[in-house]
Amino acid sequence: MIIGLGSDLCDVRRIAKTIERHGERFLNRVFTPAERAKAQGRANVAETYAKRFAAKEACSKALGTGMRAGVFWRDMGVVNLPSGRPTMTLTGGALVRLKAMLPAGHIARIDVSLTDEGPLAQAIVIISAVPEGAPGTAG
Repeated sequence: MIIGLGSDLCDVRRIAKTIERHGERFLNRVFTPAERAKAQGRANVAETYAKRFAAKEACSKALGTGMRAGVFWRDMGVVNLPSGRPTMTLTGGALVRLKAMLPAGHIARIDVSLTDEGPLAQAIVIISAVPEGAPGTAG
């Protein structure tokens, strides 16, 4: 069952200007080390960061908090499963909020869709509660 849905649209040029203006301070504040490594290995660095920025915004909306109530930028990180499918890893306040949303006997599945078509980047995040032990889950 879907327990959270969020979407966000981000202007890649705004992210590029912010990186140019604030550099490491911005990157360290917003992105996880894994996200930074992924972006630095890409030809389109600003687009990669913009998609992940949009995913964090979308995830905070799916959590129902936005960037408040103890949820911080680096509490949410875009990662890819071995299949290549993007998902989110949550820590800190974001993980606390996620656990509070889950019904007893369920685990979370976070589906992420990322896209960019210059100058825009978009992300959609769906958080589902899946019964523990359901096919395809580790629980």
